[in-house]
Amino acid sequence: MITKGQKINDRYEIVRSIGEGGMANVYLGYDTILDRNVAIKVLRGDLSNDEKFVRRFQREALSASSLSHPNIVEMYDVGEDNGIYYIVMEYIEGQTLKQLLKRRGSLTLSEAIDIMLQITEGMAHAHDSYIIHRDLKPQNIMIQDDGQIKITDFGIAMALNSTQLTQTNSVMGSVHYLPPEQAAGKGSTIKSDIYSMGIIFYELLTGSLPFKGENAVEIALKQMKEPLPDLREDNPSIPMSVENVIIKATAKNPKNRYSDSRAMHDDLLTVLDDDRINEEKYRYPYPEHEENTKTIKKLEEVKEDEEKIAEKIEDTEDKKSKKIIIILGIIFTGILLILIVVALVIPKLTVTKAIEVPDVKNMTVSKAEKTLQDKGFEVNTKIKTVTDENVKKNRVVKTDPEAGRSIKKGTKITIYKSAGVKTYTLENYVEKNYNDSMSALQGYGLKVTLTKVDPDNTTCKYIGQDVVIEQSLSEGSEIKKGDSIIFKILNPVVFPDWQNQTQETVSAWCNNNCVTLNVNYQETADESQVGKVISQTRPKGATVKNNDSVTITIGKKSQVVTETKTCVSTTDSTKTKTVGKDETCPTGYKEKTDTTTQKPSDSSTTN
Repeated sequence: MITKGQKINDRYEIVRSIGEGGMANVYLGYDTILDRNVAIKVLRGDLSNDEKFVRRFQREALSASSLSHPNIVEMYDVGEDNGIYYIVMEYIEGQTLKQLLKRRGSLTLSEAIDIMLQITEGMAHAHDSYIIHRDLKPQNIMIQDDGQIKITDFGIAMALNSTQLTQTNSVMGSVHYLPPEQAAGKGSTIKSDIYSMGIIFYELLTGSLPFKGENAVEIALKQMKEPLPDLREDNPSIPMSVENVIIKATAKNPKNRYSDSRAMHDDLLTVLDDDRINEEKYRYPYPEHEENTKTIKKLEEVKEDEEKIAEKIEDTEDKKSKKIIIILGIIFTGILLILIVVALVIPKLTVTKAIEVPDVKNMTVSKAEKTLQDKGFEVNTKIKTVTDENVKKNRVVKTDPEAGRSIKKGTKITIYKSAGVKTYTLENYVEKNYNDSMSALQGYGLKVTLTKVDPDNTTCKYIGQDVVIEQSLSEGSEIKKGDSIIFKILNPVVFPDWQNQTQETVSAWCNNNCVTLNVNYQETADESQVGKVISQTRPKGATVKNNDSVTITIGKKSQVVTETKTCVSTTDSTKTKTVGKDETCPTGYKEKTDTTTQKPSDSSTTN
């Protein structure tokens, strides 16, 4: 048992447990030599004595050690210490993609695409090295605080040219992300990882899994047989180009999927281009459920099976026992005889003539049902409804399986009828940011036109030039894809040169353009500047938005104090004249001087 503080190989100190898996437990550790935190994966104690699991564990280390990519967790060391088999890896501070989905539900379109670009980039590197992950799921994908993705746990990864893993291992992994071929026990290829990435992309956008059931068997059967739920039926704002990536990645038939992870990555790079948003729905070039009237492999493949069984014999702990080898040889011979009989007899009994599904698009539901039944097909009593702008309401849009497919007589076919064009109730976008409003309506397929108008005294209640001041359709209107709406927004105002203009002129302009005017006054000795603008805070040509403030300075007359003196008439002291301090008094006048006459004291005492 691994305990806190325990040292592995006298180097890696166990800090705490951070996860448990079916094959190994993961611990946060501390590398005492390189002074860094690491993740340590330790093979479970009950499996350490099982040679088969030890080999698989070591194979994981061998596979992962060859991978070096920013989107794949780096492996540092691998070894064994007193029966403890361990792998030392890069420690990632962050959360799993599954934890993020539990907290957020679904992600935004841009977030989901960014994450998928990183996952496909990392897996393309792994596939270039002939390594399949085989257990891709949100629980095995870490996301750091800066948004970088790290793929972990190549625990059941296998080299493509390896023959060490038999079909017994092919159904390992998480059933919710399990490709149909793995569920059917047919083994894994690069395209198996692509299917899992498609399911992950679906979950990122919807917050839910496409296939659910009460047990693993039920879910696996759905992975093999049921079509993926229509992504845009619940969320029509998702572009068709985005859903096409998921449709192609999650095809039941591997032939219909991307050729490799790099092809999926390249498709994601252009998925939001304008010329792709409304592209046609992807149609599979090959039948999704190819008729397979042979219940076993071709006889020429028996030799390959024999080699795999022989390898399994070599992997057995008691492989030296001649008795067990003889018993297994007898068992193999018996199985081989049974396979030969089945290969020769069963195909003759199970061959069924395929019938092409007729095209019933635009028919009434009753007519479509009769047409399909006349061809020998069973019709699902649950009619599904989808929105379709090109098919009249209650007319057939499509069938599943689709028209033109060759399938067995008696197959159950589901009919999809049109709900007509989907409509939406228009919100009030007045006083909201016009860029955000345009994006929201364009997501519904509306055509948005902007009209710019000059401000006036009726628009002063709006703040800034980036808000909608009027919309051509009123709040509550029913709208549909293709409808048009006009938004009115305000033109920005160019501030004039107010030099030598009056305050009244500037004030009138500001009132008409919803600009707040502040006025300062400054004395000037220049008579021509009195009552005129002598400076302004905004330069000529500057952009002024609704309800912005500007300040001007108006010149005012200087208050000059002049020194004077008083002149008194020489004949009549009551007559005076005022002249400048340095001027001479007029004839008959003299400069007035202040004289003080002392009165008798009032404090005298009479005895």
